[in-house]
Amino acid sequence: MITAIIIMSAYLLGSIPSGLIIGKVFYKTDIREHGSGNLGGTNTFRTLGIKAGLIVTIMDIIKGTIATQLPNLFDSEIHMLLAGVIAVVGHMYPIFANFRGGKAVATSGGIILGYAPLLFILALTVFFLCLYLTKYVSLSSMLTALIAFIYTLFTGDLPLIIVLFALSTFVFYRHRANITRIRNKTEPKIKWL
Repeated sequence: MITAIIIMSAYLLGSIPSGLIIGKVFYKTDIREHGSGNLGGTNTFRTLGIKAGLIVTIMDIIKGTIATQLPNLFDSEIHMLLAGVIAVVGHMYPIFANFRGGKAVATSGGIILGYAPLLFILALTVFFLCLYLTKYVSLSSMLTALIAFIYTLFTGDLPLIIVLFALSTFVFYRHRANITRIRNKTEPKIKWL
């Protein structure tokens, strides 16, 4: 019973459409009708600006972190990382937004924050370094996912290795269109960094 509660709670938590909520409540805008149509932080940045983008990104990170802590809160034997992955699935395919969600980057970061804070700091540093050098959010996200996975190979933490492989796969899969645009040199670059 506790297992089912954790799984359902993690999915519903991940399903909270932060971008949709912030856009509609504070900007009277459905961000799904603008930019990439995505509910994540990047499209929020592009559509609504830096402040809204930061808020949505932080909210999405927190979803992953809280979900990762659910097994501890319920004193369950479910692995923390499994609960986090379920939240990422909820974020990508949210029941509250017709199963059209974000690309898994921020919520995946939240899992890492909840499970391995030092790795989160490393990932954040890599992300902003890549972003500064390339100006592509999508490319920076994919490179960060790849480097974080490679890092885990040296930790000896098998569950972390498996989950980071899965999360990295999610990130690359969800950025298929971005990869094509990068190749075609039509992917938008950020202008604020």
